[in-house]
Amino acid sequence: MPLPPTFSARLVSARLLSPSVRELVLEREDGAPFAFEAGQWVNLVLPGLGEGGIRRAYSIASPPTTSPRFELAVTRVRGGPGSTFLHELPVGASLEVVGPQGFFTRPLDVAGPALFVATGTGVTPLRSMILHALARNHAAPMTLLFGVRHDEDVLYREDLTELARRDPRLRFELSLSQPRPGSATRRGYVQTHVEELYRDLEARGKELGMGPPHIYACGLLRMVGSVRDLLRKEMQLPRQQVHTERYD
Repeated sequence: MPLPPTFSARLVSARLLSPSVRELVLEREDGAPFAFEAGQWVNLVLPGLGEGGIRRAYSIASPPTTSPRFELAVTRVRGGPGSTFLHELPVGASLEVVGPQGFFTRPLDVAGPALFVATGTGVTPLRSMILHALARNHAAPMTLLFGVRHDEDVLYREDLTELARRDPRLRFELSLSQPRPGSATRRGYVQTHVEELYRDLEARGKELGMGPPHIYACGLLRMVGSVRDLLRKEMQLPRQQVHTERYD
């Protein structure tokens, strides 16, 4: 396997997606299109943090295009030197980027119905896959099940809600483990809703003459492991239908 390329990128804009998550919009300084597959990630080389700097991996949240720009989402970890550096990085600063990398992808030429399951910033590669499929007018239905603790932790809420409202191919389901009283969402951990949403998507796929859904789960190890065990051990789904990536 060839080594992933290294290039310089400049921070062109930033905003808070939640109280603890900062979106970074980076642009290749050479102006070349940033070529990657939806679901892949990059390493950011952070200078001044240890000998030679430190590296931190982040999934790409934006879809593949011909643009030199791409989006990341960084959770601020208390006491974490890498996330603190990136939350304080000023617009206009440059970083060394290594990538793209990773095999957590969904090639559209063979893709059928998809159930995306995410917690926290695990939604970022799934957002890239969803936006890519919609932009390519891919016919297969998709469901995104996104779990967080509180309402204010929901990343891209307005965008995802509007996408699902406009496009019948996408269903967006939100589950809060610590919701406010009266919050009109699902409750509890995402794994409690996976089988119901899978069966619904399976039925939609059959109506369209498509094969069984594939599941793409991304988040912390505990959630990913629970979802994988449910799908493989309890629901008896074949390994080929279950795709996972964790970031702890």
